[in-house]
Amino acid sequence: MSKVSRCRCSGVGLALCRRLLDEDGRLHLCLACRNEQRCREARESVLEAHPAAQVSTVEVDLGSVVSVLRAARDLRRRFKRLDFIFLNAGIMPNPRVNFKALWQGLLTGRVLHMLTTAEGVMTQTDRLNGDGLREVFATNLFGHFILVRQLESLLCGNEKPSRLIWTSSSNARESAFSLSDYQHTKGQESYSSSKYATDLTSVVLNRKLNKQGLYSSVVCPGLVMSNMTYRILPVFVWKLLMPIMWLIRFFAKTYTLTPHNGAEAHVWLFKQKPESLDALAKYHSCTTGLGKNYVEPRKMDIDEEIAGKFYEKLLELEKQALERYDDLLD
Repeated sequence: MSKVSRCRCSGVGLALCRRLLDEDGRLHLCLACRNEQRCREARESVLEAHPAAQVSTVEVDLGSVVSVLRAARDLRRRFKRLDFIFLNAGIMPNPRVNFKALWQGLLTGRVLHMLTTAEGVMTQTDRLNGDGLREVFATNLFGHFILVRQLESLLCGNEKPSRLIWTSSSNARESAFSLSDYQHTKGQESYSSSKYATDLTSVVLNRKLNKQGLYSSVVCPGLVMSNMTYRILPVFVWKLLMPIMWLIRFFAKTYTLTPHNGAEAHVWLFKQKPESLDALAKYHSCTTGLGKNYVEPRKMDIDEEIAGKFYEKLLELEKQALERYDDLLD
């Protein structure tokens, strides 16, 4: 019986839980949600489709180091091992569409590329959280990193490999990331920066932990209509755009649109032997114009030297955080 823990159970996350149980009803799913109400609602939703499933919950706010440390301590006490962790939590605060850039893309013939990657189209306004960290960086990456580090005893050295599967994005771009400003305090593309940082982190974790039986992969769910997406534009605008988006899918296979389709790469990776996977590939959920799902691996644009230097910065930031909250450590 496998134990699967995942972060933030809604949208793609909730669809993923249902699809995992479709694959193997013996799984023990532990749903990680931000508060008690979300835990309860997510668990009830999963059990509606799979009433006999083993489903437990843990409360964790990935944007809070204290919450992450408490959740990790709770998980260490409850489980002896974790076979999979799906690291899916993410935020995009105050998203804005750059209509000027979109118009220029239309004139230069780059509009399809911009619509499929959001390159130059999306901006966000970030802020500091209670730990003094940039909120997007903390929630989309650093909270996950702390969680993984705190759960290494449940992930490494088992009889069979354990897996990390990170939700990245086609919007993850090197041009939005700076090693000297890895929390993205100066720019307006914090989401893109945090997802590129996710890609960097996964590459280094493989290099350091594969020999201990822990493997890391990154996926892109494509463009999924979720609560995050609906915050970008008013709902009525999305309703007007939907027919166009269904047509675009004949040309842009990453327009997965539904959470079920967006979880395709996650589920595909669940069924693969980790030793056969490419540590430098991102696995994209894709959907044809006629609605058929498939997975496409694409090489990531990663400088492994930069990845190593960034990892060292994460370790230093982790050290500072743990010194501040050492009372929460076992």
